[in-house]
Amino acid sequence: MKQILIPTDFSENSQHALQYAMEYFKEVPTSFYLLHVSQDPKSGNDANLRNLQERRGALPLIQNPALKLRETVKSCHDSTNNPQHSFFGIPENISLVEAIRKQLGKRDIDCILMGTKGASNGAHEVGRNTFEVITKVKCPVIVIPERAKFRGIKNILFPTDYNCIYKDRVVDTVFETWKLHRANLRIANTKARNQKLSPYQIDNQRFLQEFLKEAEHSFHFLENKNIETGVQNFVDTWEIDIIALIAKNLNLLQRLLFRPSVEGITYHREIPFLVIHE
Repeated sequence: MKQILIPTDFSENSQHALQYAMEYFKEVPTSFYLLHVSQDPKSGNDANLRNLQERRGALPLIQNPALKLRETVKSCHDSTNNPQHSFFGIPENISLVEAIRKQLGKRDIDCILMGTKGASNGAHEVGRNTFEVITKVKCPVIVIPERAKFRGIKNILFPTDYNCIYKDRVVDTVFETWKLHRANLRIANTKARNQKLSPYQIDNQRFLQEFLKEAEHSFHFLENKNIETGVQNFVDTWEIDIIALIAKNLNLLQRLLFRPSVEGITYHREIPFLVIHE
């Protein structure tokens, strides 16, 4: 039984992430915990802040969040085709990170799943909430961008420079993701093809190869000096459905997920990211 935590503010973006989650775990017995964090009524600025966010379209206007949460849970129960799917609503009045940590302490959560939205000017900006969860909560996070559509998971991209020791939790999560969908795992070296691996990098690559020997996997190079463009080309060529990244590699996260600096790339608005903590 999978235990999946899904923060929701009832926006179109979070509803989209919830639908994606139900498809992603369609064939798996799963408990979905829908977490809604309300503004703390003790804070004098919260009402003004929320009104400003609503006017800007950042949050939907919810008069009765508790009722909306119950309605969302019921809607999920009614729409799922898997009788082994269960849905639970969790209201909280503390910060999102605190609320998530609280649930991790109470439940055996396997993964957090969150939606994110690109900025209206075409640039990509992972929301502050998503950024804080990824960087402050030690749990795998699946980030669902606004244009992601679930068509099955057939190819997983795992970009790496082989410069870190892959701890059990990282490779276990990668392996479990492969096992869930029986996808092809594409491990891509982020360094140039003509740059030789050091003995240390070779050892790490061999460890991956040995650990993942039961999984369908292959080793590749990103063919462009600019990593964002290289990832875009790889996504297009190999029809990648999800990109797995190690949270510890903050530089790579910044470039690929948080602040891509290259014009014309679209993977960050269409392809989910699985961010894995050690």
